[in-house]
Amino acid sequence: MTGLKRSSADLDPRRRRMLFRAWHRGIREMDLILGQYAEDNLADMDDPALDEFEAIMAEEDNDLIKWINGAEPVPERLRIALFEEIAAYRPDFDPVEKDS
Repeated sequence: MTGLKRSSADLDPRRRRMLFRAWHRGIREMDLILGQYAEDNLADMDDPALDEFEAIMAEEDNDLIKWINGAEPVPERLRIALFEEIAAYRPDFDPVEKDS
């Protein structure tokens, strides 16, 4: 996976900004997790879910990756259904083919 698979033209400005931020995190692993999650889900999120997603994205990438991979416990403030859904989300990575 190298980036956007969908156009953001059909999204409102808030969702477009969030989609961009989800793909431009700083740590590639978080780009892939949050970017693909956003692509797959932002269009259908209601305002409270968007607020939660923005709060999650406001966290530092180094902390997020530790919480998602289980290296550190998830703080109480993020023990919400949306964070659990994101932590369980598995991006659809393009397979890498080796040359013979």
